[in-house]
Amino acid sequence: MAGLDTSPTPAPSRSTPEAALSTSRVALVGNPNTGKTSLFNALTGLRAKTANFPGSTVDIRRGRLDLESGSAELIDLPGLYSLDALSPEEALAASVLRGEAGTEPAPDAVLVVIDATHIERNLYLASEVVDLQLQTIVALNMIDSASAARITIEVERLAGHLGCPVVAVSSRTGSGLADLRLAVDSQLAAGAPQQDHVSCTAGCTGCHFAARYDWAELVATECVETPDGQGHRTATIDRFLVNPFGGIIAFLAVMVGLFYLIFSLADVPMTMVDEGFAVVAGAVDSAFPSADMHPAAWFFGAASFSLAVFWLAYRAAGIRWSAKSGAAAAVASVVVGMMPADDLNSLLVDGVIAGVGGVVIFLPQICILFFFISLLEQSGYLARGAFVMERLMRLVGLPGKAFVPMISAHACAIPGIMAARVIEDWRDRLVTILVLPLLTCSARLPVYSMVAALLFSGSPLYAALVFVGSYVLGIAAALFSAFCLKMTILKGEAVPLVIELPPYRMPNFRNALTTVIERAGVFLRQAGSVILLISVILWGLATYPSLPENEMPEELATQLEAVRDGQVVELPGEVQQEILQAKLAHSYAGRLGRLFEPVFEPLGFDWRINVGVISSFAAREVVVSTLAIMYGIGEDGGEDEETLVETLRRQKRPDGTPTFSVKTGLSLLVFFVLAMQCLPTQAVTKRETGSWKWAVLQLVYMTILAYVGALIVYQGCTAFGVG
Repeated sequence: MAGLDTSPTPAPSRSTPEAALSTSRVALVGNPNTGKTSLFNALTGLRAKTANFPGSTVDIRRGRLDLESGSAELIDLPGLYSLDALSPEEALAASVLRGEAGTEPAPDAVLVVIDATHIERNLYLASEVVDLQLQTIVALNMIDSASAARITIEVERLAGHLGCPVVAVSSRTGSGLADLRLAVDSQLAAGAPQQDHVSCTAGCTGCHFAARYDWAELVATECVETPDGQGHRTATIDRFLVNPFGGIIAFLAVMVGLFYLIFSLADVPMTMVDEGFAVVAGAVDSAFPSADMHPAAWFFGAASFSLAVFWLAYRAAGIRWSAKSGAAAAVASVVVGMMPADDLNSLLVDGVIAGVGGVVIFLPQICILFFFISLLEQSGYLARGAFVMERLMRLVGLPGKAFVPMISAHACAIPGIMAARVIEDWRDRLVTILVLPLLTCSARLPVYSMVAALLFSGSPLYAALVFVGSYVLGIAAALFSAFCLKMTILKGEAVPLVIELPPYRMPNFRNALTTVIERAGVFLRQAGSVILLISVILWGLATYPSLPENEMPEELATQLEAVRDGQVVELPGEVQQEILQAKLAHSYAGRLGRLFEPVFEPLGFDWRINVGVISSFAAREVVVSTLAIMYGIGEDGGEDEETLVETLRRQKRPDGTPTFSVKTGLSLLVFFVLAMQCLPTQAVTKRETGSWKWAVLQLVYMTILAYVGALIVYQGCTAFGVG
């Protein structure tokens, strides 16, 4: 048997005219865990998430494939094991290949990705694709891993069995990619495939599935030589990592270590971000134009500045200029132009910069989290986590396949809910959709970070435990809720999980960094659009109506008059804080917070926290920017270099006790772990279930669960004398 041959082996020549490559479409297909998405990234340069568990690629992704004769469109289809689809994603991929996807015509060529370390199991799908009589190219991916494992592959003989070109490549190192492009170029130029192809199941009078598997086994035996002991290392490691007891211990240890690294590594960049926003606030405050400007010049300058801000915000959020969006920007700009200089200064410094900065400061922690999660995905460990957790999920009635959307929901509930399409059974899918928002998404991370810093700023270990505890609480609440739903309104047995455990591999740091950039971009776009808008609205609610001086407490009014008369140069900080609190209490935000004070007082929330809680029902992460506005409004951002956490830590209640005590912090944390605070998620729930009743049920039961959980924590801490 010959050694490894990495040169492309062309299929028999065809004499049809050359196709127009600029309009050609190439479908990229393969089993899950074959490195298909990594190969898509390498060929197109586009960013796509790489994961080692089935169902990672839910949507069709497209990119430009540069070839010698022009360019083609490369379409990344969802991973599938067979054209006899079981899930909606597999059905989508199969329909595209067959040309039955409606507006999506059949591709001009198909690029099948095969794992070079597991050729036999991948040949089943490859043979099905070849039988479709499309121009087919096989990419023998992960050839570097096969070489390292001393697996010998006869590429020419394999191409002969398949009847199409086979190219050995490595998406991780880039080897063979140039040859693969040439093979694709050649197949597209060849035109229609030969019509004399004979299927490997031809003449079979029995089970066609068995015949195809027998063919795959025969081809692998002839073309692949695998040394003895292959997979021994993986099996040895799995004895512990997938053990019913050791696996859970390992999973918890990995999570604790992960969050410890988040707090240890993020301290310096968070400080830099915080100081950077303080510098920006100070520069804006000092450079702000004088109120003595001519009214016309002031209106023109302020309105123009507002339009520029809207243009940047629309661009960041991907909002197109239309009659409605343009009218909204114009009306808002006119209002800004008519604002007094002091109010506009406060809007920029205390509303925009303080609000957005209060959220962006947690960007380093989010980036570190997704970097390490991506490494765990690529290494193959998270698939083991799915296997370990599936036993627990089955006990509460969740299907094993729910682990896939549950992993996605830890980034954002929206893609998690959409990924629930992989679950065939309607009841199982509905239960999964209803409980997914309980899992910790990236929008909750700023809240967790704020509470952890408030309670344990000097102890990364305890702060990490707060994070792990929050994640565990969310998972436990999701499992408990699923159990209750399965025992009441959605009764039925869950379908067992069937998942492929990929071999352990060295993660690709480039792919991990790409994932970080993607998630950071999403986070910053939210900070520049949704959070910015809510910050401005909250600033307006916290600023207006202004408190008339004759309604201010007599002692404070006397001290303000002393400043105007020149008797006092500057008021003490405590007095300034009392004046700010008086103005806030008089504002619309203060009135709203006090209106709900009887509702949230048993949870330990004061009226300013109430404003943050209420505003966060639109988007939970804005509670941080809300608190930054509610507790920092009117302060000089350039001179006060204290962080938001330090500002919150020094707040006092009327009786002199800290506003953010341990029991209040824990109560707030539990509320945000369990509450349904995301309007876009509600809209997606309605779309995926086809009815608003399920979205309303989701909102109601999660709100009640959050309130009761926070109530138990606060009152329990009070009963046991905890802070």
